[in-house]
Amino acid sequence: MWKNSKKAADGIILNLKSLADSKSKEAMSRYGIKTEHALGISIPNIRGIAKEIGKNHDVALCLWQTKIHEARILASMIDDYRSVTEEQMELWVKAFNSWDLCDQCCGNLFDKTRFAHLKTMEWSVRKEEFVKRAGFVLMATLSVHDKKSKDEVFVKYFPIIKRECGDERNFVKKSVNWALRQIGKRNLNLNKKAINTAKEIQKEDSKAARWIAQDALRELQSDPIQQRLERGYFRRKAK
Repeated sequence: MWKNSKKAADGIILNLKSLADSKSKEAMSRYGIKTEHALGISIPNIRGIAKEIGKNHDVALCLWQTKIHEARILASMIDDYRSVTEEQMELWVKAFNSWDLCDQCCGNLFDKTRFAHLKTMEWSVRKEEFVKRAGFVLMATLSVHDKKSKDEVFVKYFPIIKRECGDERNFVKKSVNWALRQIGKRNLNLNKKAINTAKEIQKEDSKAARWIAQDALRELQSDPIQQRLERGYFRRKAK
């Protein structure tokens, strides 16, 4: 089985390399993506390949081992969340070196695992930039994809968001802001609590905190968001 998976992964890598684009790779670099192991393939193209492959946990593991940037993103798309272990999540998250790899893995795979809410708590206190980002990205993506959890689950994230709002690192700061905004768009109740949290964060003596709060309040209090929440737009959209 493993040999067959390795053979399949080798064929996929050949396909990926045939799509390599140096100009796209240069563009990735301009957007703050590390390209040492990148080929320069767009996310839509990777998604198309993932659709053709279907779900395959063993092939995903083989693709991840190649260290190729796009192969790892593809691995997050084809892996079966039911087969993902906590050990795998820890191994992968330690390898995150770009915001896009972090976000793709969290939104495509990690937020569907049974460990997702646990990892938001654990990773949000870690020192590594992209591990910490992953904790908050999970909060954001769970706010959209987790349709079963009650508001109380997401209310627990507000103190964590407030606690970490002073981290000045760009990729952490933006993920904290993203988490606050997404939770605040889940429903009217959480919107009010997110606005209150943002107002508390606004009082912090930190440039990062003030930016997080100002940006979140601008969106969460806007008429379009309030109107959509009144109509239950985000709940319908998530289904």
